[in-house]
Amino acid sequence: MDDDTRTTRWERRTELPLVVASVLFFTAYAIRVLGHALPEPWPEACAAAMLAAWAVFAADYAVRWRLSGQGPGFVRRHWLDTVVLVLPLLRPLRVVKAYETVQRRRGRPRLALHARVITYAGLAVSLLGFAGALAVYQQERTAPDATIHTFGDAVWWTCATLATVGYGDVAPVTPVGRLIAVGLMACGLALLGAVTGSFSSWLLQVFAGEGNEKPPGG
Repeated sequence: MDDDTRTTRWERRTELPLVVASVLFFTAYAIRVLGHALPEPWPEACAAAMLAAWAVFAADYAVRWRLSGQGPGFVRRHWLDTVVLVLPLLRPLRVVKAYETVQRRRGRPRLALHARVITYAGLAVSLLGFAGALAVYQQERTAPDATIHTFGDAVWWTCATLATVGYGDVAPVTPVGRLIAVGLMACGLALLGAVTGSFSSWLLQVFAGEGNEKPPGG
């Protein structure tokens, strides 16, 4: 059997389980950060759930590497998967694929391309923003001279950063917090560009269609 065929079959079978594992990891991380004062055994349970979810991600990565037959070249050709494996907090973005999977399995018509781009970008921004707010809040809440003291501050800062506005009223002061800020800025620019480009393309098609319409009786 062809390696690409085996890889495709594996990805099709594991897509929804990986989405579930992503949601589990994201939920456990959120509880661990927001409920940092929770009594035992909640912290340990959340840590165990995150470790179990990451083990699923690592096993999927290893199987796809083996099925690809590419050897070390797999890491270079799938660099984004490697980054997500190292930084599993980005993994919940796989939830964006859940809609596509359900629609394909049920045989229902999918959204038009422009609507899909805008929908997926909106979901990605929401998930990425929440994950970024959690990560920054975890790093900044106990830092000296920090301006992000509550999760609400972290959410406000994340929204301003993703929107590329940057009010400057709150900002991370820790090295890790600033590294997260750089990543959010890059993702915000990319997603904003995708939505703007898709919307502009849709408008051009609409106006072009109106221009080609013939007047009644013409």
